[in-house]
Amino acid sequence: MKNLLLCWWLCATGLIYAQDIPTQELPPTPVPDSLYREDQFYMSFTYNLLGSLPDGHRQNKFSAGLTAGFLRDMPINKERTISIAAGLGYGMQNYNHNLVVEETPLGLQYRLLGRDIFYEKNKLSLHYAELPIEFRWRNSTAESHKFWRVYTGVKLSYLFYSRSKFVGDEVKFIVQDNPDLARWRVGVYMAAGYNTWNFYAYYGLNPIFSDAVLDGEPVDLRTISLGLMFYIL
Repeated sequence: MKNLLLCWWLCATGLIYAQDIPTQELPPTPVPDSLYREDQFYMSFTYNLLGSLPDGHRQNKFSAGLTAGFLRDMPINKERTISIAAGLGYGMQNYNHNLVVEETPLGLQYRLLGRDIFYEKNKLSLHYAELPIEFRWRNSTAESHKFWRVYTGVKLSYLFYSRSKFVGDEVKFIVQDNPDLARWRVGVYMAAGYNTWNFYAYYGLNPIFSDAVLDGEPVDLRTISLGLMFYIL
């Protein structure tokens, strides 16, 4: 009888002690973000080339370009790896070349500088407000920002300011807001790469100038930009 009471007392004490031990809750399992978006801000640095050059036209020095802006990422599949994006941005394009624009009493005159003519600078600077629309593919996840991407799109650009500057041997003149430049431009582009480094290419579908004439022929300069694109969430 004593042994039976001892066993009962030990069991009861163990149960009471077990109830006093606080239970340790496991941390909740993180739920993947099914509403994440990618690459909302962008910036590119490019080298600008001119195509459809008239005879005697050539570039010199380094013609640089820069774009920056915001894109609204809108995924269209459950995995959020395919999306459409639209946004607003700013673009600055510079061209160092030998096509001179000069204001005269008869209006704007265009001429090409020969190799035997010395000049320090002849640069055309164009400033655009840009409206990009692009189709996107990437193999991203909500947990990692390192992934492959291929983005391609169309960009509508509005020229809001231009400046041509010539500096020669004791001669200097500037032409601003040239009316012969195309006010609206359309181009196609592609950005592809992994993580931070993305190759970027842009081709202008219509020429830079809309009304400029050189030796009786339209100035039909087309643009090609090659460089790097960087995306930020």
